[in-house]
Parts: sequence; structure tokens; C-alpha cells
Amino acid sequence: MEKPSIPKGTRDFGPAAMGKRQFIFNTIRSVYQKYGFQPLETPTMENLSVLTGKYGDEGDQLLFKILNSGDYLKDVDSAKLEARNSKAITSSISEKGLRYDLTVPFARYVVMNRGEITFPFKRYQIQPVWRADRPQKGRYREFYQCDADVVGTTSLLCEAEIVMMIREVMKGLGVTDFTIKINHRGVLKGIADTIEATGKETALYVAIDKLDKIGKEGVSKELSEAGFAPDKIELLFNILNTTGSNEEKRLALTALFKSESGQKGLSDLKTVFDLLEASGSNQSNLEFDISLARGLSYYTGCIFEVKVNNVAIGSVSGGGRYDNLTASFGDKENLSGVGISFGVDRLYDVLEELQLFPKEIQRSSKVLICFLDTESMRYGLKVLAALRAAGIASELYPDESKLKKQLDYANKKMISFTIVIGEEERKEGKLMLKNMDAGTQEKVSLEEIIKTLST
Repeated sequence: MEKPSIPKGTRDFGPAAMGKRQFIFNTIRSVYQKYGFQPLETPTMENLSVLTGKYGDEGDQLLFKILNSGDYLKDVDSAKLEARNSKAITSSISEKGLRYDLTVPFARYVVMNRGEITFPFKRYQIQPVWRADRPQKGRYREFYQCDADVVGTTSLLCEAEIVMMIREVMKGLGVTDFTIKINHRGVLKGIADTIEATGKETALYVAIDKLDKIGKEGVSKELSEAGFAPDKIELLFNILNTTGSNEEKRLALTALFKSESGQKGLSDLKTVFDLLEASGSNQSNLEFDISLARGLSYYTGCIFEVKVNNVAIGSVSGGGRYDNLTASFGDKENLSGVGISFGVDRLYDVLEELQLFPKEIQRSSKVLICFLDTESMRYGLKVLAALRAAGIASELYPDESKLKKQLDYANKKMISFTIVIGEEERKEGKLMLKNMDAGTQEKVSLEEIIKTLST
């Protein structure tokens, strides 16, 4: 018999792991709600017509496609089948795909429900997404994203608040050493104009986006193969190597750029920096990264990426402004939006590596009721009901077992308190409350127990 297994790039999460994941979810959710975002969910599947063409050529190749129901090959042209070209028959055998991210489904939702939405519309969404990527550390084929987007406004206050939200989330998770990288697609266009890359912008941005992964030599090779002249590649790296504070880099590029797009990008960044300063939020961990490109083709304004320093994992969050996403769905009054997404799985690996998960998050119950005989078990049912009525997470050990086994169960589940009930406790009306962490115990009334455990 074949041993059971799960697909590569996916994982099971037991209770201990889920406690940690819920800590991440709850931290992010609480920050999103504090900033006025409302919850939303969209289907696991989307029509391929919704997904295709929104992520660039590389993104399209990573879409998981779902075969049509029934005999999906019956209507396929026999000549195409004999050619054995899978791309040629994809549209005939697959109409749906698993969502690649949460932003495109969100844009589709906005277009479909425009008449019911109050703009600006602020929504957050915490759901899994799927990408047919090569599995590796920090990169999975199935993973959760935690998105927050604002659509229906071009105000750069939204970008400033994204920076504030990122900081609050990281603080809530206990991460202190991290960098929020920010750039603007207008700045990238300014670079493209300066090195005379008109018509080859996409190749330029894709190559620049790989700088952290393949280095200067790898990017130079890729650009050379794409037809960029050596002197233009050298000029590009001179620009990318601009140093100094955020403002010093911005001023240096302001003096260099001649294009309207480049100047607009730098102006937007200055506004974001000014809004952050006005809010009392400093720029200590905010870096104007000229080489930040982010591969998704729908970004049009500010772009963000968050990296935890001294951890060998890629970015844990990213996002940006998209001014033309709803237009791809035939939206006549195109809506501007801006959003941020946290990768829960990468955050999990970061917190695990840095040992930042609080111990208490793995505790499912606060108290376990132990009993010494059948009558005590029945007595314990009333105690259990009273504890739960008071909002105290409680459980009663289900089997008649030795007290040691019951206490071992409490220790393994990291339950902080146990109540031991025997004949003597039933008669006295006072129960033995044991603090499992401190190793202390005392006999007290049920009312006193509830008061102690409720604090």
C-alpha cells in the first residue's frame, strides 16, 4: 500500500503550528481593523480570463489551471491533440484557475459590485493563494496572504498609512530589525528614459527586480542579451548606486531626470515622506530603494517591500499603487487603488528562526479538571459548565485514568491550571487548584477559582 503524501510545496499544520499562525493572523487583522479596513473573501477559483494577463508573462506561467469537469478532451481539435502542444489546447480544456493573489480578485469584485460600494473602499482579505513555483525555503505553492487595499482614491495618505500599518504589524509580531523599502514606478520610468530604454521597459524592470538574487553580473548579462548597450548598462548601475539619505537620493535623481514620469515619481515620494513626518512617524527603517522594481506589471505608482534583516528569507510583505487594474475588466471609470500584502508563511519562518513566538499562544485551554472517581467526574461536569459560562477555556479529562496521566496530559498541552476533584473535595465544596507553571496548589471554592482564572 502506498504511503499517504501531500503535494510538493504544501504543508499540514498541526495544533502547535496553527496556534502560531493564528497569532500572526490576529496581529495583522487587528492592525487592519484599527485603520478602518473591512473584511472580504473571494472564491478559491477564478475564471482564467480574470487572472490571465494581470501578472506579466512570468506570472501567467505560474497560474494553476483547473481542468473542466467531465470529458474535458471531447471538444478539442484532434490536430491540436496530435501536435502535443499543451498551450494550444489550454483554453479548450481549462476555463478556471486557482487565484494567484488577492488583488486581482479584489479588483474583479469591485467592478462587479460597484453600485453597492462606498468609496474610498478599504478592505482586508486573509486567504490562501496558489503559484506553480519551485518550492524552496520561504517559498511554497500554497500559502496565505494578508492583504489590505484602498480603492477609489489617489490620495498619497494611503501610501503613508501603509508604512504606518507595516510598522504596527511588525511591532505586534515582536520584529524590531526590519527595512521597509519604497520606490515608485515613475522613478523606474525615469531611469528607463535616462538610459534610452524606450520600448524595452519591461525587460529592464524584470532584470532590475532580480538584482538581489542574481547580482550585478547576472543583471548585466540579462540586459545585454535583451539588447542593451554596455554604456547604457553602466549608466544604469551608476544611477542604482546613488547613495545617501532618502532625501539626498531623491534630490540627486531630481537633478538627473528630464522626463515627466521620473519627476512625478520623485514628487509623490516626497509627499509620502512629508506625510509620515507630519504624523510623527520617522524614517529610521524606511529606505528609498532605487532598484526596487517588483515584477507585477499592474503597479503604476509607489511600490513597497519589507525585509527582515539578518534572516535568510525573502521579502515578508510587498505592495503598491495600481491605477489601471479595474480598466482591464472593462471598467469605464477606472479606479485607482493601493495595497499591501503580508506573506504569512514567510513571517512564520522568520518568527520561528528568531524565536519570537510567545509561549502562551500554544495553550488551548486554561484549566483542566481532573477526577479520582466516577462521582467526581460527574461533579466535575458542573464545575466545567460554570467555568465555561464565565468565559474560561476549560476541559474535563474524558477517561478514568491515574491522576499522573491526567496531569501529564495537562503538561503536554501546556495547560496552566488543573482542578483535582475527589471525594474529599466534593464533601467540602472546596477544590484543589494547582498552578502547573509555578508548582503551587491550594484548596479554594469554585467562586474563588473563577475569580482567580478570570484575571
